[in-house]
Amino acid sequence: MCYDPLRAYTRGAATSYQTESERGMRITGITTFLVDATPPGGWGGGGRNWLFVRVDTDEGISGIGEASGWPRVIQTAIDDLSVVVVGEDPCRIERLWQKMLLAIMGHGMTGVVGAGAMTGIEIACWDILGKKLGVPVCDLLGGRVRDSVRVYGHAGNAQRAQELVGRGYTALKCGGPHNPVPTVRAVRRAVGDDVDVCVDVHGPPWFTVPDAIRVGQELEEYDILFYEDPVAPENEEALARVAEAVNVPVSAGERHATIYGFRNLIERDIVDVIHPDTGRAGGLLQMKKIAAQAESHFIQMAPHDGSNGPVAEAAAVQLMAAIPNFLILEHLADDVPQRYEVATELKVVDSHIAVPTAPGLGIELNEEACRAHPGGQNVGRVNQQVLDATYVQARSRRRRLMGREEG
Repeated sequence: MCYDPLRAYTRGAATSYQTESERGMRITGITTFLVDATPPGGWGGGGRNWLFVRVDTDEGISGIGEASGWPRVIQTAIDDLSVVVVGEDPCRIERLWQKMLLAIMGHGMTGVVGAGAMTGIEIACWDILGKKLGVPVCDLLGGRVRDSVRVYGHAGNAQRAQELVGRGYTALKCGGPHNPVPTVRAVRRAVGDDVDVCVDVHGPPWFTVPDAIRVGQELEEYDILFYEDPVAPENEEALARVAEAVNVPVSAGERHATIYGFRNLIERDIVDVIHPDTGRAGGLLQMKKIAAQAESHFIQMAPHDGSNGPVAEAAAVQLMAAIPNFLILEHLADDVPQRYEVATELKVVDSHIAVPTAPGLGIELNEEACRAHPGGQNVGRVNQQVLDATYVQARSRRRRLMGREEG
């Protein structure tokens, strides 16, 4: 006989004495939209998808969410979870999240796929609650600490950096796993000292601790905002060794999920900045709890948004408006034109997004535009040459990694 966690959990539970009039709103259905969001030139050698979620209710109010982590797989997970969610009150968000967690616990520890599925549904429930009460989501999360949220753009080279600064951006991200030091050097020289520069090397498996330390030490002179994912996230001890050896703020977290996934990073003070992904961290309430954990350790929040679409970004804006230890939010400027077709655009002005004041998330989903861009496969293409080079890359390209050829 298979173990049924929901049945075990509810066995002997107190009988509900709610009357029909006290039952409140009920979820009637969940619809997903898998949207192709592959930039020109591909995404990690493959494609990229966004997964949007619409939750409908018996009161005619619908909410939208977004799920990331592996969108095509998560789409199936959400379909599975629909039998657990339909019939529930979308306004009892914590209770619903705990029910979903119980429903999937038999599949093993909750990673970004399970957390991503719960995230998409949970964000949509916040949108519903905000619309029902006529207030923006940030008002439900503690109220505004700020009226606008600072964002940074991506600059792979000095020319792009100058372009973004010319458009009003006051912070940029650059780096990459292959030649981060010369890239950062060029960007810093191009934009001067008044622009914040964030560095992400993406935690590749071939970056050893000595490599990551040496890169971090080379970056110290450029006064960077943070040094993100210097090593792969699977080994927290390696990350701790890097953080101890470099004099720059170290950050991580985009591949983690839920309060349990972030606990060691925060409680051991391994990082200075954390990057929960709004589409797969577990939901806005999980992210608010993560932010509270981080606040008690003087760690700042800078949510990852590099693979997300406009719905997750809108959700991040609402939450970041309501927490005190917010640092900055990632923003992909001009990645694909459909970003501004599938949902209401949140404009960036002087490197900030104004927090929407409309009820819920403050944006709407264009379902027709979503259907016009159907999603496909989204895994990186790894050819034999790349595979053969992966684990020797740091050794054979050490001088390029540090940019020694440039003197």
